[in-house]
Amino acid sequence: MSEGTSLSSADVARLLQDPNTDNKAAAISKVASTYSDVGLSDSEREIAESIFRHMLKDAAVRVRHALADSLKDNPNVPHDVATSLARDVDEVAVPMLSYSEVLTDEDLLEIVHTKGTEAQKAIAGRDTVSEGIVDALAESDSEEVIATLVSNEGAQITESTFDKVLDKFGESEAVQGPMANRSSLPIAVSERLVTLVSEQLRDHIMTHHEVSPEMASDLLLESREKATVSLLEGGEEGNVQALVDQLYANGRLTSTLVLRALVMGDTGFFEAAMAKIVNIPVLNAYQLIHDKGGTGLKRLFEAAKFPPKTAAMARAALDVAEEMMLTGGDNRDMFKQLMIERVLTAVENDVDTDNLDYLIGKLHRVEENNSDAA
Repeated sequence: MSEGTSLSSADVARLLQDPNTDNKAAAISKVASTYSDVGLSDSEREIAESIFRHMLKDAAVRVRHALADSLKDNPNVPHDVATSLARDVDEVAVPMLSYSEVLTDEDLLEIVHTKGTEAQKAIAGRDTVSEGIVDALAESDSEEVIATLVSNEGAQITESTFDKVLDKFGESEAVQGPMANRSSLPIAVSERLVTLVSEQLRDHIMTHHEVSPEMASDLLLESREKATVSLLEGGEEGNVQALVDQLYANGRLTSTLVLRALVMGDTGFFEAAMAKIVNIPVLNAYQLIHDKGGTGLKRLFEAAKFPPKTAAMARAALDVAEEMMLTGGDNRDMFKQLMIERVLTAVENDVDTDNLDYLIGKLHRVEENNSDAA
């Protein structure tokens, strides 16, 4: 090393004798910076470490914070120095807890159990948080800690831990948002979360996370139903194309979803979805779908690679929709009932178990609603 950067006993003496806190803080930062030098001799490294250990006992938090902040991302810090700083007051501990790779899971687990919110938040936000530490953090009663944890993509969160978080903080918007915006969620967690969150987050979950076909269909139909009601009440029509684009971009625009929307009467969504899937203008898709000869719809289904047996379902649904438009029927529940009954009749000899079971379930719900209304 050069003489200008070497450490000596005289450096230690000057540092320890200086009564000025700011001078000590500045000096300790320089020593820590020197400690990172790969060319530091063994004797110089020992001198630096002796300074660190002495400064751990300094009464001034400013000095200990400067030490922690300077050593937080140094992987060669002695373990006893790192743990002493990590167990200190929050101002000193947080830099080490947030970044230090010297701290083991055992160290972090002890601190999770013995320190408060700020320390736990720092651990929850580390680049990587192991499953064991995550489970311990999930026991926290602090909304801030949990929100930090679920927003951290580096946190290894299991399905059971997500459930634990939802049990305790399922109604918290501060937790719901970061959880919904994670890059991936277990399907059961996604489906549980959609029952708790706002409409905006529900749309995000439906378009970005795996949910069952039944749940995806219900979410889509509910959001589109609300858009229709809003239009009837003088509001603005929902942006169907934006929803279709988002579903397509995230691989959620499936034949099951598209056909179920049509059967529930949403021809506008069906037309926009088919156009997107086969990459043609919506007007062209509309003309093919409503081709009186019937060949247009068949060609469209072939281009979309939809199962051939679903064509009868779509044809029946379109016929009912056109019939209702001609007769001017405006009873939405009766429309749904007629639509589903007609579709079920049309496909009873061409079994599509998943879709049939779903539609029968929807039919029963419509019938129950009509019965209650009467």
